Amino acid sequence: MRHTLPLRRTLTAVLTTTLLAGGVLLGQTATAEPAAAARMTCNIDKLRADAHKERNRAAQLRRLGARTEANRAVARADALERRAQQCHDAENNNRPPLWK
Repeated sequence: MRHTLPLRRTLTAVLTTTLLAGGVLLGQTATAEPAAAARMTCNIDKLRADAHKERNRAAQLRRLGARTEANRAVARADALERRAQQCHDAENNNRPPLWK
């Protein structure tokens, strides 16, 4: 019987920790505001301008022979363009329907 005591203590501690963590998470989700209520604003023109600057920088780096840095700049420009497109799509999808 002596060998079950450490296992019983361990299981009790794990169960207690799990229940406490679950209670904390449940309490946070009940008081958190919904994601749809959060208003995020994007400056689409600035994102596209930054992407254009990155593409120009990539072209200059490529002319200088720095291929790796040019590829990184192109990847950053692509990411900025994707973000601008996501913001544009989100802005267009959040408008109320015309028939209401």
